[in-house]
Amino acid sequence: MYTWKELLAKVNDDIARMPFDRRPVELYEPIRYVLSIGGKRIRPVLMLMGYNLYKEDVERICSQALGIEIYHNYTLLHDDLMDRADMRRGMPTVHRKWNDNAAVLSGDSMLVMAYQYMMQDCPEHKLPELLRLFTETALEIGEGQQYDIEFESRDDVTEEEYIEMIRLKTSVLLACALQSGAMLADAPAEDAALLYRFGENLGLAFQLQDDYLDVYGDPAVFGKKVGGDILCNKKTYMLINAFGRASAADRAALKQWMDRRPGSFDPAEKIAAVTDLYNKIGIRQLCDEKILSYFNQAREVLASVQLPAERKAPLWDMALSLLNRKS
Repeated sequence: MYTWKELLAKVNDDIARMPFDRRPVELYEPIRYVLSIGGKRIRPVLMLMGYNLYKEDVERICSQALGIEIYHNYTLLHDDLMDRADMRRGMPTVHRKWNDNAAVLSGDSMLVMAYQYMMQDCPEHKLPELLRLFTETALEIGEGQQYDIEFESRDDVTEEEYIEMIRLKTSVLLACALQSGAMLADAPAEDAALLYRFGENLGLAFQLQDDYLDVYGDPAVFGKKVGGDILCNKKTYMLINAFGRASAADRAALKQWMDRRPGSFDPAEKIAAVTDLYNKIGIRQLCDEKILSYFNQAREVLASVQLPAERKAPLWDMALSLLNRKS
């Protein structure tokens, strides 16, 4: 079996060798750029690991692994455009480096390419099931993005709504990757379904950890400035629970910071003040516990997969690396 680090190296090598020989160059250069600036490659590695649980010849599904990574980066490209983000992975976003039109058109082409790679060299009898799962996942991710947009203008978002939004926007693609890999390896249907649930719980923990690191991460390790969610009043698990658990006085102080218009406050002061309120209300510990609860659920689900423990060890090792990440 492969370790997740070995599979990560393989994915990076495959991406570096991707041909970009179609024309016009101006359409494909932003795609090459987006794929070249790095990333954790969690989704293609999980797909390969789902396959490797049952079979050794992971090269057989390298096209599908590339397809899911292309799709993921397509969503990031369009997310950055919608958010008017300037940087991604320490580099200028496509709409900043080129323009909005390039971000839209190159992103659209990436979506088509993702399907192209998903279909490439896929056994014919597996293709309908693979495309059904991938297409349903793509629709769910769009639904999650729409909820995220709607939450920006709402002050009554509940924890349950937020968890469902991040499940759709983040978790289902990790779940799809694992189930797709297992299905392509002829895994029992029960195991493939369990791996989907494992991926869902892993994805929920991963996204909540992003929320956590945006407040409590080390900027030198996290790769970007902390406090971005606080500055834009993003409805995160932390902010939602802070409002729900605060005393009347703390809630009023929190609302006062949320109501202040950009330019009327010092950003560092707002980040420090809201973080102090989170600490006072106990939000840091609450978020820690929630992240751990999803990892524990993931571990319980993985234990139910009908394989020897040593066969599942590399997958759990990757999960632990995500639990302990700082960026």
